[in-house]
Amino acid sequence: MRQHSTLPRILGTTLLVVAVGISCVGAAPQGETKAPSTVPLGQVVPAPAAVDPGGSPYEITKKTRIRIEGGSRARQVGDQLAEILRPATGYQLPVTPRRGRDGIRLSLDPRAKGLGEEGYRLTSGRRSVTITAREPAGLFHGAQTLRQQLPPRIEKETRQKGPWKVAGGTIKDVPRFAYRGAMLDVSRHFFSVEKVKRYIDQLALYKINTLHLHLSDDQGWRIAIDSWPRLATHGGSTQVGGGPGGYYTKDQYKDLVAYAASRHLEVVPEIDMPGHTNAALSSYADLNCDGVAPPLYTGTEVGFSSLCVGKEITYDFVDDVIREIAELTPGRYIHIGGDEAHQTTPEDYATFMDRVQPIVAKYGKTVIGWHQLTGATPADGAIAQYWGLDRTSPEEKERVAEAARNGTGLVLSPADRIYLDMKYNEDTELGLGWAGFVEVKRSYDWDPGAYLPGAPASAIRGVEAPLWSETIENSKHIEYMAFPRLPGVAELGWSPAATHDWDGYKVRLAAQGPRWDALGMDYYRSPQVPWPAK
Repeated sequence: MRQHSTLPRILGTTLLVVAVGISCVGAAPQGETKAPSTVPLGQVVPAPAAVDPGGSPYEITKKTRIRIEGGSRARQVGDQLAEILRPATGYQLPVTPRRGRDGIRLSLDPRAKGLGEEGYRLTSGRRSVTITAREPAGLFHGAQTLRQQLPPRIEKETRQKGPWKVAGGTIKDVPRFAYRGAMLDVSRHFFSVEKVKRYIDQLALYKINTLHLHLSDDQGWRIAIDSWPRLATHGGSTQVGGGPGGYYTKDQYKDLVAYAASRHLEVVPEIDMPGHTNAALSSYADLNCDGVAPPLYTGTEVGFSSLCVGKEITYDFVDDVIREIAELTPGRYIHIGGDEAHQTTPEDYATFMDRVQPIVAKYGKTVIGWHQLTGATPADGAIAQYWGLDRTSPEEKERVAEAARNGTGLVLSPADRIYLDMKYNEDTELGLGWAGFVEVKRSYDWDPGAYLPGAPASAIRGVEAPLWSETIENSKHIEYMAFPRLPGVAELGWSPAATHDWDGYKVRLAAQGPRWDALGMDYYRSPQVPWPAK
């Protein structure tokens, strides 16, 4: 899951260069493309399930209204869309429940067939562009497609020159997988509420619907727990390299959860255990088998810490933590970690998981754990998150596949494919290299449905792209390592397998570059991608 040996930190002037000029790394390739004036219908990321182009485009003008059908649930999407479109167009774009056949029409229709909870239909013609969905999530996803059908300068915060045309035709779009996630490690380096919200907005543009927050590790505990207050005040007081760390108050965490929900992302909180627990062990001596609290840890080694499986106070602690986090989290899942517990014997590990999984169920949540959970007995309905490599042993792969055949769901996060903290190449200043270099094509060019030998396709719940933060300290770092790989993971999760084609994808991906520029994002200009000339 993480690096397996200590790696040198990026310090001093090197870090300053990375922070201010990282987007310059990687020369633009030959054959750069020029962006079209009207984005061809369906030339978006993720690729839509079905596209039928043709007919006149719809043009947004000063007369355009955003018409909503579906009450307050549609109104929120309309308001969000208007907020995005108004600055660059300079138009008022009033949001109104008044019906009409013109303008941008957002319609919630419970009778719409074949769209499910997240699907939508977008129809563009001379008089209007209409997005229809059964549920607000589908309407929101359709609005992200509409956003990408407009020129990238629509993302700018100042008035830009039009025209603002949406190519004519119809898109019908539903996701391949229900779970499409990204993980942010806020433990090794702490990220403020505003930085996490910025990442949420970037995820939402690509129809990611799950934000996994890694809230505890050896280097820091990042969520206030009233019954064990030193977890945050002491355990959250540092980070990798010895910085000030930090933690979320309960109100701040609830604010993040609500913000994510407004973008139709479900937050999955993770408390890693029994390993990766030094911050907790340092906060409370009684959690240690010898009753001695270790010092806080600011390095990057793994596998050296463990809760004391034989002490009853351990399970009082787990019960309190799970209870308080469950009260704050409306989503379905709580992630209990379970990886790299090298100081826990296999027997103690199985005992621990047998005790902890029912606690999660007691508070109405479903267990997710890293795939080492399959070395114990996964609870009914549990999900194992697979982070192995192509070179992972056949025996380990088979153990996970066997659990899947027995009913355990799988979320796929192969480290040598979609760990966003892996370096692109040997020249990448940020990131780690223990799983190998991961360029954009490698990250995209695999099929989740056929990836793990022996695992039934029906067991695959989806994909998730983790970003571990040993070397990641700010939003520029997050963006540089996530983009352009994250949109490919989003496409693997959303788009039908039949649309999967690197040669076509890299052209659609290249067209996202000017959009990221307009949004003020940093990103890696991979030489594998024919970016438009600046």
